[in-house]
Amino acid sequence: MKDQPETEFHPLQPFLPPGARLLMLGSFPPPRKRWCMDFFYPNRTNMMWEIFGLVFFCDTHELIDMQTNTFKQSRIQTLLEERGIAIFDTACAVRRLSGNASDKDLEIVEKTDIPALLAQIPQCHDMVCTGQKSFSVLTEDYGVPVPKMGTYNEFVITDRKMRLWRMPSSSRAYPMKLDEKAQYYNEMMKTIGIV
Repeated sequence: MKDQPETEFHPLQPFLPPGARLLMLGSFPPPRKRWCMDFFYPNRTNMMWEIFGLVFFCDTHELIDMQTNTFKQSRIQTLLEERGIAIFDTACAVRRLSGNASDKDLEIVEKTDIPALLAQIPQCHDMVCTGQKSFSVLTEDYGVPVPKMGTYNEFVITDRKMRLWRMPSSSRAYPMKLDEKAQYYNEMMKTIGIV
C-alpha cells in the first residue's frame, strides 16, 4: 500500500490590512523550494506581481528586484496596504498528491474559515479567486456559481453581500499573455475603486 502524502499546514498568516476592500483567495502556496520571498505568490515564475506592476505602475518590473531575480516584498505589502487588498488561500492544510504546486494535485485537508477572515476586514465586499481549486471551495461551501472570466457573481456570506470575481490564473501555465491577464485585473480593480 502506497504511503499517504504528508499533510502540510499553511506556512503564512492571512494578510489582512484593516481597510481592505478586496480579498484575494488562492488555493495554497507552492513547495518551499520554489519560493523567492516569504509572502503570497512567492514563485518567481508566477506572474501575479508582474500583473500588479502593470496594473498599478504600467511597469512589469516595478515589484521585481532585477538584480537578485526576486520580488520586492516590502514594496508589495505596502502597495496592498495602501490599496486595501487582503490575501490568503482557501486551504489551511493540504496533501500534495504529486509533490508539485498544481491545483489539480492538491487534496484539501482543512478549508479556511472564510467568514472569520471577513470578520477582520469589515469593509470588504469583493473576493477574487485565482484558481479553479479556490473556486471549488466557495462553490461547495457557499453555493456561489463560478462567474465568467472577468465578471462576478453576487452572493451572501454571514449576512454580508459579496461579489465573487473570476480572474485568469497568474500561473505561467495558464494560456494567456501577461498584458491580457493584467487587463482583466485592471478592469476589476477599477470597478471596485482600487485603481
